[in-house]
Amino acid sequence: MTDAAASTWPAMSIQQAHALLTAPGAPCEMEEVVIRGIPTRTWKNVPATLRDTLVAARAHGEKIFLVHENERVSFEAFYRAVVTFAEALKEKGISKGDRVAIVMRNLPEWPVAFYAAMSLGAIVTPLNAWWTGAELEYGLTDSGTKVAVMDVERFDRLAEHLPNCPDLQHVFVSRMTDENQHPYVSKIEEVLGEPNSWKDLAEIPLCDVELGPEDDATIFYTSGTTGKPKGALATHRNINSNIMSSASSAARSFLRRGEQPPAPDPDAPQKAMMISVPFFHATGCFAVLNPVMFGGGKIVMMRKWDAELAMQLIEREKVTAAGGVPTIAWQLIEHPAREKYDLSSLESVSYGGAPSAPELVRKIKETWPKSAPGNGWGMTETSATATQHGAEDYEHRPTSCGPAVAVTDLKIMSVEGDRELPVGEVGELWCKGPQVVKGYWNKPEATAQTFVDGWVKTGDLARLDEEGFCYIIDRAKDMLIRGGENIYCIEVENVLYDHPAVMDAALVGLPHKQLGEEPAAVVTLKPGSHATEQELRAFVADRLAAFKVPVRIAFWHETLPRNANGKIMKPEVKKILEAMS
Repeated sequence: MTDAAASTWPAMSIQQAHALLTAPGAPCEMEEVVIRGIPTRTWKNVPATLRDTLVAARAHGEKIFLVHENERVSFEAFYRAVVTFAEALKEKGISKGDRVAIVMRNLPEWPVAFYAAMSLGAIVTPLNAWWTGAELEYGLTDSGTKVAVMDVERFDRLAEHLPNCPDLQHVFVSRMTDENQHPYVSKIEEVLGEPNSWKDLAEIPLCDVELGPEDDATIFYTSGTTGKPKGALATHRNINSNIMSSASSAARSFLRRGEQPPAPDPDAPQKAMMISVPFFHATGCFAVLNPVMFGGGKIVMMRKWDAELAMQLIEREKVTAAGGVPTIAWQLIEHPAREKYDLSSLESVSYGGAPSAPELVRKIKETWPKSAPGNGWGMTETSATATQHGAEDYEHRPTSCGPAVAVTDLKIMSVEGDRELPVGEVGELWCKGPQVVKGYWNKPEATAQTFVDGWVKTGDLARLDEEGFCYIIDRAKDMLIRGGENIYCIEVENVLYDHPAVMDAALVGLPHKQLGEEPAAVVTLKPGSHATEQELRAFVADRLAAFKVPVRIAFWHETLPRNANGKIMKPEVKKILEAMS
């Protein structure tokens, strides 16, 4: 942004930018559609189904789509693998409405299984590869999975549980080196061969199945912070909405700075995304895999996050977008070997979850001047993207997760749910839009409690400012109450993040006989930095009311425990505190 542009930023309001982007005839045009009896704004030009997305992506031909270690798969090779595997699934009896589970880490076989099952009209059920065998058994039985696609690690973990899954008829396993002794197990390689050879698969037609935008597409299980995980049932429209949400938000940044969004250039260098979140979560599948595939981008996978390996891959593959969670950005910035690698290709470093420290936003711009920081908010029940935040908007409001995308409405309701609150007040965030899922699989009571007239009650405490920017304050159930005073964990965590030595921070409640609970924190310091408990407590005390100051701050030498979607697992943080007592 030039100095002249900066002096007049923003050139228009969010509402004006959205009106231009979604006007009749514009690429991001909106239309109103009645979905389950409720009039809903939707993207007019988004592919109707994921099958249509797959077919459109084939046009990218010999461009490389998937990179995993020494495996490189072009769009054409990927398409051939998908239709070949779809035939194998069809031979095992899979048809529209059947559940096909995917239980594997990020491998090229993952998206092949996803789009192959989807092309048959099956309901794809990705299960968390971090789950135990018993948890995976629950997912397979709760969903009524008919065919499962696994990597060998998950198969080994699940083998003893498979007889307890009465609906399961066949299992495909990838990368199994042992001889297969199981009567209803096949090796994926027997169908597809190795990823580098998918280009040699025969060209066969895609199965002809009648599909529409409101057909069931996926069951993604929530993290299960209370009780058993619930399966969120998403439609093709839910998932494909992410394609235009991402594109429109990028274009909005240009309009806000007074520039015209650039027209698509087929001759421009290929975009490349380093994925550091799993495909088995909504972010990885809906917000990364599907939009990147549709847009002709390249996805670079890693078996396990390693900062130096990531920098090697960014240099080698000319990665343009990276991120995932704030800690990943910090590790790239602070790594002592960073100067050894050419990371100049980076155009975006973004992450989701809780807002990060303002210092991180500044550091991203200092470290990679061509790169725009980005943030956003969503959940499994919103099929990933509900708000998006980037570029100058993020630099000016670093504690916000951004405004809602153009087809989405947000409102703040009283915790009792009986009234909408005015601008600036904290309450429960409700969200409505074409990305809100149908409900929970086979759980009508939970569905009725969470979904109301097209709105999803998110369980997040938040506020909206006068221009519609959303500020997540905390999870409602994680809010601490100390002697009757509310403590929003994220408020204290943001102050800790402001300290120059702090890389990671989490606040939890410790039981207290008289007060009910008191706040305590676990922090991870940046490499080479030093701070004492007394220093950090004084730092918070200078900035927040005394009742919000952690009574204890413990130091942890590793990244704080997070689930696969990047959210800090507060029960595990409490265990760390207990172990260090």
